[in-house]
Amino acid sequence: MTNNNIAVKIDHVSKYFRLPTESTTSLRTTLVNRFRGIKGYKEQHVLKDIDFEVEKGDFFGIVGRNGSGKSTLLKIISQIYTPEKGNVTVNGKLVSFIELGVGFNPELTGRENVYMNGAMLGFSTQEIDEMYEDIVDFAELHEFMNQKLKNYSSGMQVRLAFSVAIKARGDVLVLDEVLAVGDEAFQRKCNDYFLERKKSGQTTILVTHDMNAVKKYCNKAVLIENGVIKVSGNVDKVASQYSLDNLKRLEATQSNAPEQTDEFISDLHVNLLSPVQTIPETPIKFEVIYTVEKDIQTYIAFSLTDADRNIWIYNDNSMDHLSIGKGKKRAIYECDLSHVNDLKLKLQVSVRNDKDEMIAYDLDEKIIIINRSNIPEEDLSARDSASGLLLRNGEWQFE
Repeated sequence: MTNNNIAVKIDHVSKYFRLPTESTTSLRTTLVNRFRGIKGYKEQHVLKDIDFEVEKGDFFGIVGRNGSGKSTLLKIISQIYTPEKGNVTVNGKLVSFIELGVGFNPELTGRENVYMNGAMLGFSTQEIDEMYEDIVDFAELHEFMNQKLKNYSSGMQVRLAFSVAIKARGDVLVLDEVLAVGDEAFQRKCNDYFLERKKSGQTTILVTHDMNAVKKYCNKAVLIENGVIKVSGNVDKVASQYSLDNLKRLEATQSNAPEQTDEFISDLHVNLLSPVQTIPETPIKFEVIYTVEKDIQTYIAFSLTDADRNIWIYNDNSMDHLSIGKGKKRAIYECDLSHVNDLKLKLQVSVRNDKDEMIAYDLDEKIIIINRSNIPEEDLSARDSASGLLLRNGEWQFE
């Protein structure tokens, strides 16, 4: 096999992030600590010697649990991150679709957003001209393209953003967790597109938690665990191992977590601050309160799962916001899910230590119903909270 057959080559890639362990605004303190050999940060090794190839025509799946490093790998492939070791080679134009609607401006029209987003993907005006009708046809938004994006419904915005990505004429399409968006009719249309893309031999890299999607679309896959490749190649083998690992983890959680909670964490409560029944445009907001009994570092991990299909819709397992030391911790998290609708979501929250070990979890799973109801938001039964701090801003509130 020659290099001409390779679409993407990931060559022994490693990546780490530096997480601060102390906060100081004094230059003197920083310099003194540096001379004493105190770094003031710890290195989190997210990827460790990742090595594989995606051949031209592959529909390649990348799977792994939250925090395994798969999304970081996708950002390295998309040239958003630079690896500390190794390199990535892409033969041809790569179109990356990592998050719905990134780069869209609500004050611009649909047409203007298509051209702006296309330019961000690296296409010239002439190339976008050639793609424009295909994009609008797939999104089915012909009569709305001269309206400002802020006047679009969430479903219309999803259709336009997704259409720009999949209709952009690149050699390699990279997708991250986008198969569960849009209404049922649009999902069927996307399903048909992926099947046709697979049949025509267009190179695609897909990151997903949905093993049914992996088996349906992909001809090859890798399972990443703790920053290394655990299983690669055969799709059925990768999907089976992933499901088995999750089952073992669930069994371990159910048997071990309560005892660990008593030792490290007490009084863990998760309070839903947004409506139980809501509309896509209303952010999901919840409060986490817990007490740390020992002098350890902790952080919150949570997921929003489609309760009917058991598919992760949104998850946050980042160690960027570590809380240090004993005491009562409190934070408020706000999550925008305007790109989904007609779902029943299950909110699951856990507390983890700086080794990414779960030390407590909330047994009372919260159910949020997101629909396309025309009921005014103010008429929905909501609990308002003006206090607290958004965890997404990277700060914790101590009490």
